[in-house]
Amino acid sequence: MRGREFINHRFNETPFLEDSHRKVRALAERFALEEGVIEENEEAARRLVRAMGAGGLLEHAGGTDLRSMAVIRETLAFHHGLLDLAFAMQGLGSYAIEIAGSSELKAQVLPKVRSGEWVAAFAATEPEAGSDLAALSCRAEPRNGRYVLNGLKTFISNAPIADIMTVLAKTDPAAGSKGIGMFVVLRSDGVQCSRRQEAIAYHPLGELTFRDCAVPEDRLVGRAGEGYKIALTVLETFRTTVAAAALGMAGRAIADTIDRVQERRQFGARLADLAVVQSKLTDMIAEYEAARLLVYRSAAKRDGGASRIPVESALAKLYATEAAQRIIDAAVQLHGGLGVTKESAVERLYREVRTLRIYEGTSEILKLVIAGNVLK
Repeated sequence: MRGREFINHRFNETPFLEDSHRKVRALAERFALEEGVIEENEEAARRLVRAMGAGGLLEHAGGTDLRSMAVIRETLAFHHGLLDLAFAMQGLGSYAIEIAGSSELKAQVLPKVRSGEWVAAFAATEPEAGSDLAALSCRAEPRNGRYVLNGLKTFISNAPIADIMTVLAKTDPAAGSKGIGMFVVLRSDGVQCSRRQEAIAYHPLGELTFRDCAVPEDRLVGRAGEGYKIALTVLETFRTTVAAAALGMAGRAIADTIDRVQERRQFGARLADLAVVQSKLTDMIAEYEAARLLVYRSAAKRDGGASRIPVESALAKLYATEAAQRIIDAAVQLHGGLGVTKESAVERLYREVRTLRIYEGTSEILKLVIAGNVLK
């Protein structure tokens, strides 16, 4: 069995999915194949968003069907991390509006995000506020019918190219996590990408500086003190899709490894005939299958009507991202010297997968989330 044939078979055997999700996968697969070689630059990242909008993929970037979003992220990440990022950020950057924005705000923003006309971002992290969002220092002061934002955000995906962003800022510093608001900020409001940041794998990443950045009061999402709660809901939902992206990357590593070990010969035999290789490949597949079940169980529970999935989403992201790291590392090892060259997909995967264990909840924080929910 060839590698991609194996992955297709495992996807089709996935519980929790319906025919509609298989159609969504076919749409994402067709898009990725038509794109072919992916250029890694800001212009390409913008173009991909527009192309996804035109192709109908971004219609699934909201949270109404978490399984569809997970299927698309798994499929796109199988092909290239930038494809996955372009899709994921349109959802992450606008989901707060979808769940808590006014009808006017939804009408103003969501059609342009879903069409790909506007590139979206989610601006929460600061130099001293990553996992601890309540510690952020960016301020939003009411002034003459507007909120005036001042502060710095860092490690923001799409910072150099975003047209619109949902931004966390303190409206009442004395109130802790209950004094945080979520705001919709347009690039035209005066926010600046003050520094581009280079990551281990290509990522349109950077810092955003807000200097007397004034936004109308009606661009507050929910109420002034609800930003922290809204952000946690956004992250809780999208953790499942991060896990799906990890699943896609792990699947690509396994597919390429299956082909590699069947083609390469050492010591007079195929690598695939060596017991040590068979053992390693079996370990990879076992972790991949376990991750698949956690990912789609989490998404199915949310689609089934659950208002919260804190344990399920945290378990899915924790296990799938950690497992994907191990699977891809094993794939590099089984590829031998080829595995560390730029001509090998597993070399790119080795760089791409690493950030998944950090953003939208580090593995260490997710362990606290899981234990905290179990022990409360």
